Amino acid sequence: MEIERFNIRVYGILINSENEVLLTDEHRLNMNMTKFPGGGLKYGESTIECLKRECIEEMNQEIEIIEHLYTTDFFLNSMLLDTKKQLISIYYLIKPKEKLRLKIVTTPFDFTQNVDGPQCFRFVKIDDLKEENLSFPVDKKVVQLLKEKYGSR
Repeated sequence: MEIERFNIRVYGILINSENEVLLTDEHRLNMNMTKFPGGGLKYGESTIECLKRECIEEMNQEIEIIEHLYTTDFFLNSMLLDTKKQLISIYYLIKPKEKLRLKIVTTPFDFTQNVDGPQCFRFVKIDDLKEENLSFPVDKKVVQLLKEKYGSR
């Protein structure tokens, strides 16, 4: 199979002082999804520029990049877009430049309408995070990495 294009996604892993990671619950493309904050790389952007833009757009928050955490190391077709796009996901550990201004909820999908676009944010303890809590395969791999690196020992 010949891959015609790539779908490059860039995500931020924000871990607070309570060893909780920030998740976003969203309704997009007629489905509910739980993922890490971030989104698609635009042509001409660097991956870091993309993540900074996405955090401003989604969270109204400027962030600092701490370090690269993970880049997809296995083949995966993009699930939600054209079938001939290879998905490459890049994850960075991030921290906010200022105190978080987000409204944090405790209930998944704590929004009132299921039209394209609603989004809410919540923290989940890394030790309590389960692969099945995330919607997408690469995010599930990142859950494993977070538990290995930041979970209780």
